[in-house]
Amino acid sequence: MRATLLVMAKDLRQRVRDRSLFLLALVVPFGLAAVFSLVFRGIDAQAAPTIALADRDGGPVVTAFAEQALRPLERGGVIRLRPVAEEREAREAVERGEADAAYVVPPGFSDAVTEGRPATLQIIGDSGQGAYIARAVAESFAAEVRYVQVTLAVVDGGTFEGATLVPRPVAVEELGAERRQLSLAEGFAAGMAVFFLFFTVQFGFSSVLDERRDGTLARLLAAPVPRTAIALAKLLTGVVAGVAATAVLMSASALLLGARWGHPLGVGLLVVAGVLAASGVMALVATVARTAEQAGNLQSVVAVLCGVLGGVFVPVQQLGGAFAALSLLTPHRWFLQGLADLHGEHAPAVAPGPTLALLAFAAVTTGVALLRVGRMLRP
Repeated sequence: MRATLLVMAKDLRQRVRDRSLFLLALVVPFGLAAVFSLVFRGIDAQAAPTIALADRDGGPVVTAFAEQALRPLERGGVIRLRPVAEEREAREAVERGEADAAYVVPPGFSDAVTEGRPATLQIIGDSGQGAYIARAVAESFAAEVRYVQVTLAVVDGGTFEGATLVPRPVAVEELGAERRQLSLAEGFAAGMAVFFLFFTVQFGFSSVLDERRDGTLARLLAAPVPRTAIALAKLLTGVVAGVAATAVLMSASALLLGARWGHPLGVGLLVVAGVLAASGVMALVATVARTAEQAGNLQSVVAVLCGVLGGVFVPVQQLGGAFAALSLLTPHRWFLQGLADLHGEHAPAVAPGPTLALLAFAAVTTGVALLRVGRMLRP
């Protein structure tokens, strides 16, 4: 262990003297996140909100609501309607940010309305524009149905006073939902953090190739230092640098861009898991290369490709089904998903799914890299 710490400390001192590490790990990602958040600020507010409709009734009243109230708004570009099958799917769509609000129509809704019995139209949403539009449309539809009921009561021989005593046929019930979606500034900051994290940690394990090129690896191997200690030291160098850079970057984003990352425990675990996954992937790529230059090129290609597929530059929801499925094979997707799961006032303290997925990436890639490191540790 002492030998591992000594080698790691030596590598960290070399990286600290190299100012390009600070530029690549801190200045560039934070600058890009700040610029992107300023340039694209307000885009989300201008987009038409998506409203999901979970029709569990299938009756004529719901059909009228969809075709006469919602479809005209969709054709006019006011909303985007998204049919879903169940309440659970509607709630998950709102929580993931794929829908701004959702209607849930319970079974027997149409029968209750036509028979004059009370019926409830449920709304899932937060306090945003989409939920406001959904609530206004539902209340307008409920008022229209009540007007029809009152009119029919009067036509059938009742008095107006008696007609007004008819129970309200449709009640609007707001269920509420915690919107688990990063804001624009948070999304860009998180995306740049995980994207440049892969470039930050690549200097750790691949420095074995630098040592071999410069002739210092032979001295390390000649010293009474186990080869596993050398490999672990190189790996830990990238991990320490990655954790420090990501922590500073996310703290700066919170202070200067107003980003809110969720519970510190969950964010800390997610960051450590993400750094371990990035270090494992870059270490595995380095074992394929024969020279330091080749390792740097391969690692850059892998980092950019994973960043594109992982939703760093384009949200995963806009990539389509096939690309969305491929994004699950990247640590970037799980890191961003974990931050989204931790976002919100009532979000959990820990995001177990994404954190475990990142640790699985780390375990598999690091294990394979350590098995292949023997070919690198040759003078």
